[in-house]
Amino acid sequence: MTGLHEPTPEQIKEEKIYKEMGMKEEEYDYAVKLLGRLPNYTETGLFSVMWSEHCSYKSSKALLRKFPTEGKQVLQGPGEGAGIVDIGDEQAAVFKIESHNSPSAVEPYEGAATGVGGIMRDVFSMGARPIALLNSLRFGELTTPRVRYLFEEAVAGIAGYGNRVGVPTVGGEVKFDPSYEKNPLVNAMCVGLLDHKDMKKGQASGVGNTVIYIGPPTGRDGIHGATFSSESLSDEDPSERPSIQAGDPFMEKIVMEACLEIVQSDALIGIQDMGAAGLTSSSAEMASKAGYGIEMNLDLVPQREEGMTPYEMMLSESQERMLLVVKKGREKEIKDICERWGVMYSEIGHVTEDKNLRLLHKGKVVAEVPVDALAEDVPEYDLPTKEPAFYREQQAKEPVHYKVENVKETLVELLQQPTIASKEWVYSQYDYLAQANTVVSPGSDAGIIRIRGTNKALAMTTDCNARYLYLDPEVGGKITVAEATRNIICSGGKPLGLTDCLNFGSPENPEIYWQLDRAIEGMSEACRTLNTPVIGGNVSLYNEKGDSAIYPTPIVGVVGLIEDVAHITTQSFKNEGDLVYVLGEAQPEFGGSELQKLREGDISGRPPALDLKVEKERQTAVLQAIQSGVIASAHDISEGGFLVAVAKCLFDTNVGAEITIAGEAATELFSETQSRYVLTVPAEKKEALKEMIPSAKEIGRVTGDGRLTIRAASGETLMDAEVKELESAWKGAIPCLVKLKA
Repeated sequence: MTGLHEPTPEQIKEEKIYKEMGMKEEEYDYAVKLLGRLPNYTETGLFSVMWSEHCSYKSSKALLRKFPTEGKQVLQGPGEGAGIVDIGDEQAAVFKIESHNSPSAVEPYEGAATGVGGIMRDVFSMGARPIALLNSLRFGELTTPRVRYLFEEAVAGIAGYGNRVGVPTVGGEVKFDPSYEKNPLVNAMCVGLLDHKDMKKGQASGVGNTVIYIGPPTGRDGIHGATFSSESLSDEDPSERPSIQAGDPFMEKIVMEACLEIVQSDALIGIQDMGAAGLTSSSAEMASKAGYGIEMNLDLVPQREEGMTPYEMMLSESQERMLLVVKKGREKEIKDICERWGVMYSEIGHVTEDKNLRLLHKGKVVAEVPVDALAEDVPEYDLPTKEPAFYREQQAKEPVHYKVENVKETLVELLQQPTIASKEWVYSQYDYLAQANTVVSPGSDAGIIRIRGTNKALAMTTDCNARYLYLDPEVGGKITVAEATRNIICSGGKPLGLTDCLNFGSPENPEIYWQLDRAIEGMSEACRTLNTPVIGGNVSLYNEKGDSAIYPTPIVGVVGLIEDVAHITTQSFKNEGDLVYVLGEAQPEFGGSELQKLREGDISGRPPALDLKVEKERQTAVLQAIQSGVIASAHDISEGGFLVAVAKCLFDTNVGAEITIAGEAATELFSETQSRYVLTVPAEKKEALKEMIPSAKEIGRVTGDGRLTIRAASGETLMDAEVKELESAWKGAIPCLVKLKA
């Protein structure tokens, strides 16, 4: 719609045009009340994107307050581009995870690529240099052409952007389930490093200070992208959807380098990326946080296309753009940096004291809205919840027991399940060695990046088992946090904080809102117990199509500090003669397990129980043993159970293992009981381990014959297999499925 034919404020009201922008009637009425008059077309657009679910968290704010967000290590919690935790020596880790689900469902390559670009800008806008990328991906089963297309293109988009911008992708996870058939999830995480003195915030303060636009010109791509990401996907004509913004990693690189130089200047007051809702969100949020206003002349905004209207310029989500506020009189310092890097620079406005966002176009005021009305006085919903009958039915079910007649056959089938199978097909496309600081590459419990000039490293991971959450959101929420922190522990790190991406269906469905409420409750309790405050994140709701919602999938990203690189531990068994231990007793817990899904094609019952006190005690004990040099390898037992964990510890090594189990085979080998670890210890450190972790049980030894042998306590051989044969099945599963033509 061009400026010449924009409807009048009266038409917007009478014809309910605001509904086409995603606003509810009561929200429009509230905006009119805040404004004291009918908003014009551009102003209605500003309200619609800023009050969208994606930008305002209007349906989740009440629940998000349950999260613990403070800790002695937290330097910046939720509310800025990314969270920051102290790692000592006047240094800090900066990290955040965000979703790009809806764009990735339409244009998977560009959707995933721009997700990577956006999360990087969140990190370097804080003054941090991005040092690592991670992701968390969910797709339907790889048996349909559409899912394979989404999977291949999303992975290619992540690789295409991250590789070209020169930031290593060192970790992540990919899982497959029918619930994501119509709604893939693409969650991108970035970790950055900064010195305390370089910390910046997205604030616009100081009357008269200059508002500066840097980055490529604004086009019509991504208009109403925030609204699009706040609605359920429909089967509408793709031409009716907003055009998905395209990313330019080379532009991102030079914008990043320019910004990292700019943050060194005390001329800079504030900086924020133009992410969701573009110029609208960055300007309104920066002014509102600082208690000021902003006036911008949109004629000065660099434009890629002819005849762009104020509405289009303000709502565009063109990529790689940043908004800066600079001390008046010192603009040339910033301009010189931009020119040196070849980055477009334009002074487009100034800070005001009236707390309004005022937009000028062709000599006229085309919009004037209080910044707090856009960024703070957002509608907030405490929606009704309803416990699903399904939940009670599952809770009432008797625990299921399985018999395993052929252990090897069952193991091979599990290793070939795409969720368990090797993700080498994915991460081999990523440049995980860029910047030359990667110590542990994708494929272990956590990616590890060393911190140059120190003896420290950062461990990082993403995790979530949505099947558990589907059966019991509260318990599943606890497990999500526990497993992610366990991964950091197994790598020799101490978890410092957590960022989350809460992917759920429509909050307007009381049963979905109940899932969200219960999941946050469980996650919050785990965060408090395990001392991992939530320092930021993202909520992605309406992940559904028709009446089909995804499983509740609250992805968490955790970063931990490895105090000495000598403590770095991986899951691979190391030397012949090392002793194998298991920490934690297996119980017959198969609800939501890989074995259940394999046997029944679906999941049911209750997920594994989790005792957070036991979880904390074991994490503390394992980390202390690692830091004491007692443990040679560590791996947590998760999807598939103990035997899958042991097999993975043998892959890509030249060793084997002999294991003896005491209990019933199915439970001992394939149960997914929580808070359990597989550990190996040099024989000479056996007594030291016994002293540090008395409950760890010796169950076997590492051999040099390249075989995995499992025996019962009676001496009966339950399985004897070549590791290479198992590894071949594990590594070949996803490439084989991707190549399917039918």
